[in-house]
Amino acid sequence: MLSSLSSVPHLLPPRENSQSSTPQSSKPDLLHNFNTPFELKQVHAHLIKTNTPLSALPLTRVSFVCALTPSFAYAQQILERVEKPEIVFWNSCLKTFAEGDSPFDTILLFYKLRQFDVFPDTFTCSFVLKACAQLLDTFNGRIVHGYVEKLGLQSNLFLQNMIVHLYALCGAIGDARLLFEKMSDRDVVTWNIMINQLVKRRDVEEAYHLFSLMPERSLRSWTSMISGFVQCGKPKEAIQLFMKMEEEGLRPNEVTAVAVLAACADLGDLDLGRRIHEYSNQSGFRRNVHISNTLIDMYLKCGCLEDARRLFDEIEERTIVSWSAMISGLAMHGQAEEALKLFSKMIQLEIKPNGVTFVALLHACSHMGMIDQGREFFASMTRDYGLIPRIEHYGCMVDLFSRAGLLQEAHEFIMNMPIKPNGVVWGALLGGCKVHKNIELAEEAIRHLSELDPLNDGYYVVLSNIYAEAECWEGTAKVRKLMKERGVKKTPGWSSITVDGMLHEFVAGDESHPEAEEIFQLWEKLLQKIKLKGYVPKTSVVLLDIDETEKEKFLYRHSEKLALTFGLMKTSSGTPIRILKNLRVCEDCHAAFKLISEIVDREIVVRDRNRFHCFKDGSCSCRDYW
Repeated sequence: MLSSLSSVPHLLPPRENSQSSTPQSSKPDLLHNFNTPFELKQVHAHLIKTNTPLSALPLTRVSFVCALTPSFAYAQQILERVEKPEIVFWNSCLKTFAEGDSPFDTILLFYKLRQFDVFPDTFTCSFVLKACAQLLDTFNGRIVHGYVEKLGLQSNLFLQNMIVHLYALCGAIGDARLLFEKMSDRDVVTWNIMINQLVKRRDVEEAYHLFSLMPERSLRSWTSMISGFVQCGKPKEAIQLFMKMEEEGLRPNEVTAVAVLAACADLGDLDLGRRIHEYSNQSGFRRNVHISNTLIDMYLKCGCLEDARRLFDEIEERTIVSWSAMISGLAMHGQAEEALKLFSKMIQLEIKPNGVTFVALLHACSHMGMIDQGREFFASMTRDYGLIPRIEHYGCMVDLFSRAGLLQEAHEFIMNMPIKPNGVVWGALLGGCKVHKNIELAEEAIRHLSELDPLNDGYYVVLSNIYAEAECWEGTAKVRKLMKERGVKKTPGWSSITVDGMLHEFVAGDESHPEAEEIFQLWEKLLQKIKLKGYVPKTSVVLLDIDETEKEKFLYRHSEKLALTFGLMKTSSGTPIRILKNLRVCEDCHAAFKLISEIVDREIVVRDRNRFHCFKDGSCSCRDYW
């Protein structure tokens, strides 16, 4: 044996004879289960005494026990005397640290290896890079990158991909892109890394640019890009890309399905949503609770409350996300009482609500004017569940008070908030001022909003509307001048309807649709019928200083009226009509739709930016409180 190793003291007592009473079973146990350098030395001494080769030791355990101790050199002497390269055993330690709860130990061991001139290999670098990624450590990552270059490993595509991923993950997207461009060889993983990280940074345009340049695409490539469009508020592009993916012959996986369903929810594309639901059932995705929750959300946002409730009742595993989504959906559809019942059932099942649940409950109270219940839920958050209200909960309370006409209480509530009110909070007060025609508080709200969210056109429009309803045309002109000075443009109102899988969009006053003439003719017929039912055009919602005839003509070209008329033309009798509007539905359209639903005996579902209006048999689910 080596003189340097044979000097280890005989820590185990010598065996006297074959009949020794010393338990022999303890030696094999210690041979494989030593946990400290001291125990390792005992085992080593035993091997020397019995002339047993070092290869009998579990060498990976030797490295692990001594990796970060002063006995590193001792373990190294053992590992140097076996047939396999020493680095193989240290790599096992690096891998364990990198994949466990000790990624920083990976870096410490790497420096220890360099200190003792242990030559790293591809695996060494990969494990340390993985640890750096977990720690978001670009400093040490750059050092490892330098070793990769120095050791001539830059042709290793796996390592290059890891380095690109590390830089992008840590926010050094410029360095990642530079390395990406310099790589002589790239595979689909390389492209996916860049696209995925750009999507996470919400740079969806650049992500799509790279996507379009890919020589080949995997399902993950398509899914990342579809998800990116959804996350950046571009559901139409997400669905168009999904259609192209299907044309390429790729079948969506569970992640793709979730992304497409989210896009369907945003666009109100019920037909595609139902198709994805059917595909998910056929593909065995039914047990995936994430898909179930997204399906519930999709049906709710497409106005199919009964389908959402049926699915909610059927799923085996309901998470707090499932309950919160259903409670929120009931609130949006004007079924506040049912939302509160579902919450009570949830509490009976001992499911603890979270902040999202309380947002849903407060919305339910706000939409139905349930002041006392709203106050109680807000107090219950902290008192009963230890939840600290966030800005969205304060916004809900201001909305609750403002809708109900308690404007002074809403204002006092804002003034006493423990956190700084944001644009949504002041916007809620401004909305209440419009409903209840309070110019003074509206002007105070807009002063705060002009600082917090100066480019949001909606707030200026609301104030302008308040002035116009009060026939204060000087105030209206002042708001328009302010908007012009700040470069703020009014968002045009639009409405969309999907017929036979095709999305049709209309803007106010739109005459560009191929069937515009037929739409206007049918509207004139509907107009005569609803006038016989008592409809009187609410020209006060037209906030322009023009004569009454022009105001009526303006009203009749509202985008939701055009979408509804087109839907009546193109769908069969008895079919519900579902319309998506980007702004709040106007009071005149609301009154007209109630009458039309009775005349044509159709359910008309309108989703505006705040809630759902389900018109049926001459009434609306909002009970005219919105």
